[in-house]
Amino acid sequence: MTDTRTYKTRRGRMRAGRADAMASLFPRYGVPEGVEPLDWSALFGRRAPLVLEIGSGMGEATVAMAGADQGRDYLAVEVHTAGVANLLGLVEAAGLSNVRVAHADAVELLQIRVPTASVDTIHIFFPDPWPKPRHHKRRLVRAERVRLLVDRLRPNGVLHCATDWLSYACEMLEVLGAAPDLENVHSGFASRPSHRPDTRFEQRAQAAGRDSYDLVFRRVARDRVSA
Repeated sequence: MTDTRTYKTRRGRMRAGRADAMASLFPRYGVPEGVEPLDWSALFGRRAPLVLEIGSGMGEATVAMAGADQGRDYLAVEVHTAGVANLLGLVEAAGLSNVRVAHADAVELLQIRVPTASVDTIHIFFPDPWPKPRHHKRRLVRAERVRLLVDRLRPNGVLHCATDWLSYACEMLEVLGAAPDLENVHSGFASRPSHRPDTRFEQRAQAAGRDSYDLVFRRVARDRVSA
């Protein structure tokens, strides 16, 4: 289990429509609770490259990407119930068969249920920046958590992060650049990829005058690491 949460707990009642979505749609699109390693073929009903979306929020960006990329499967992981419920409704409305949703702490899911070297791409878009210095230990992209992320990627798998906090972006660049099994696909920050849609967080950042920063790193194949 993770010792330090990377998210803020939210309280409040869920809208009736979202509660209905959890009841009716989670059995169809959700990841069943358990501690056993996940079998991607059984979960999606096929063999396809897997994208792990950490912190899918309300799900609009996940559905947009998965709908335009139906040759790959998307596992969206979100800890907040309202976001999970909203995403379930969007998946159903879009008629997507390549999205599954895990209602979980992403770090715990990675530690317990995601097999080593089984994920082709990991997306971490606009994670909580925890801007106060005393809270930086809660940031998701830190050295001890990056080791876990890299371990779950296949060789040549891609880790794509984005943030609108420059200090966090610089920390990400330093931490990811220091990981021995990762290489930066670009020189420094990446240009914004066309496949990454705007998120609500990014729209708020733009309104506040903050730029966004993308980082794209690749897991180096084992024979290249040992060379």
